[in-house]
Amino acid sequence: MNGLPAVKGFIETSFVDWQGRMASVVFLPRCNFRCPYCHNHRLVTDPDQYRTLDLEGVFAKLEGLRGWVDGVCVSGGEPTIHTLLPQFLEEFKERGWPVKLDTNGSKPKMVETILMTGLAEAFSVDVKAPLESIPYRKNAGRGADPASVARTLAILADWGADVEVRTTVHPALLTIEECVRLRAQVSEIFGRPIKVKWQLCRGEDTLDPALLSEHTLKLAEFDKLVEEIEGA
Repeated sequence: MNGLPAVKGFIETSFVDWQGRMASVVFLPRCNFRCPYCHNHRLVTDPDQYRTLDLEGVFAKLEGLRGWVDGVCVSGGEPTIHTLLPQFLEEFKERGWPVKLDTNGSKPKMVETILMTGLAEAFSVDVKAPLESIPYRKNAGRGADPASVARTLAILADWGADVEVRTTVHPALLTIEECVRLRAQVSEIFGRPIKVKWQLCRGEDTLDPALLSEHTLKLAEFDKLVEEIEGA
């Protein structure tokens, strides 16, 4: 469909992308962050190497999954950098598909527009670090602005939106103290305790080769780290 964001990937069924729902996942290209642990970095930096999927073909696949799939996650990349994202989401709404939007929170005005138009039922916000310049830019690149992320979270809180907060953890990038501070800052914005979904850095094909698997935590080590964060 002319002018709409290109679809560069599609997963028919996922149990993990929308909590409590079986969902399909649509991937949009490009991102304004450069997270060193990013495992989708080719989609971010060189999306033209991926075939653009026909949106009508995606809808045809979704129609065949109706009754089995409960909604569609729109992910990336970073969806909110696309000016025509509202029109893109409208295509799903017109076909009766609930949408969850994944975002890094860098575009609060776009998130507010989507809230005002009712184009997404839920949001996942990837909060990269404590909402402070130095740790945020360490985890998301020099152009990352934590104030914009804080503003997005505040907008979602004001609207009472269904929000999941996620943070990817790599020991070279985030300390336990920083994780605890991040959780406290997000909880303060929402005015209530927020449970952060801590995610283990995959350590596979990362944007920064220094973060490859030999430098990441094993699952048991990660579980222990999460226990320490939650117990702090």
